[in-house]
Amino acid sequence: MMDTVLNLGLNDQTVAALAERSGDRRFAYDSYRRFVQMYSDVVLGIELSHFEKLLERAKQRRGVKQDHELLAEDLENLVMDYKARVHVEIGMDFPEGPHEQLWGAIGAVFNSWMNQRAKTYRQLHDIPEAWGTAVNVQAMVFGNMGSDCATGVAFTRNPSNGTNDFYGEFLVNAQGEDVVAGIRTPQELTIKARKSHGSDLPSLEEVMPNIFRELCTVRQQLETHYKDIAGH
Repeated sequence: MMDTVLNLGLNDQTVAALAERSGDRRFAYDSYRRFVQMYSDVVLGIELSHFEKLLERAKQRRGVKQDHELLAEDLENLVMDYKARVHVEIGMDFPEGPHEQLWGAIGAVFNSWMNQRAKTYRQLHDIPEAWGTAVNVQAMVFGNMGSDCATGVAFTRNPSNGTNDFYGEFLVNAQGEDVVAGIRTPQELTIKARKSHGSDLPSLEEVMPNIFRELCTVRQQLETHYKDIAGH
């Protein structure tokens, strides 16, 4: 319900360092274009549709249909297009300083406590408005570095009916917003869920068994501690 900004701290200098350190220029500029788009939406208040149109145009030029099919040079050009759009919309350049970016994001997340999504969620779950919110600032763990990386959401049990089933979905080579954006079909966490939904896509239990076992351990720890459903 609250807003999130990923990949914060990237600018024209740090993106070059990320490309060099990771050895993957495409990954670096994919992270950068995601950051510019998300920051512009959450912090600067610019409509996402402006950036979605530019992204679609970039895919048309390259002759591809999926975001992950774009090349590093496409993504680098897309960053420049995004920044030009920001200047058109707000009359200022996109902020390059990491500290300025950080404080802007912190303020925006605090303010998102009062957005309509959060208000509706509080009303549905009887959460007092006076509680307020916290802001987490943490190091990035990149889910978009390749086929051995992923992002997803999970609940310790089925949130719809409370059954004791590990529940959730994930995407390989993606970041958090991709799971809820509907641009790709998510994969199930468990073999049981995959079969139940009739999916041909392999589950996390099948493609990343070690990670799945780690998550199962964390799942048990959360339920033992909170004695209730937990999810993220």
